[in-house]
Amino acid sequence: MRDRNPARRRILAAARKEFAAHGIAGARVDRIAVIAKANKALMYHYFESKDELFDAVFSTVVEEVVTGIPLDVYDLPGYAARLVEAYEEHPDLRRLATWHRLERSSDGPHEVACHNIRARVDTIAAAQREGRVSDRYPPDVTLMLVHHIATVWASAPAELDLAGAPTSWSRPGLVADAVERLLR
Repeated sequence: MRDRNPARRRILAAARKEFAAHGIAGARVDRIAVIAKANKALMYHYFESKDELFDAVFSTVVEEVVTGIPLDVYDLPGYAARLVEAYEEHPDLRRLATWHRLERSSDGPHEVACHNIRARVDTIAAAQREGRVSDRYPPDVTLMLVHHIATVWASAPAELDLAGAPTSWSRPGLVADAVERLLR
């Protein structure tokens, strides 16, 4: 559901940029306030702490990925390609997930993400039982491999870009091909 409060939306958008760039520890509320064109008092009206603000940003990102990139269990290569496209269009997705993993590992997994992953694993398992998806790997491993292949460029050091990719392939195409070959 879209937030109807423009000031709160501006704060969340500014915080998303700040947290993606600097993580939770490195993010500065002052910078968020300037970018959001809001004062700190207003920010603390909506969010009691910087941690609560990060949680709101991260929850928004999780919802975007869950609802914006639906799993098509019968086209896992296409699903992986759509993930690549989303990561290229919104590089902050992977950065925020990485900061969450690094700085919030003691908090445990995000509830919405866990629920979604369980549902996706169950969907893959059902398709494997039907014989419509390869059962070479267990369903949870299949999902994780698809996700990790899709994030290869989003999580690789920038120096690897110097090597380049074959000119006749796009990154989404390469990933789709790799997932297709993996699942044969």
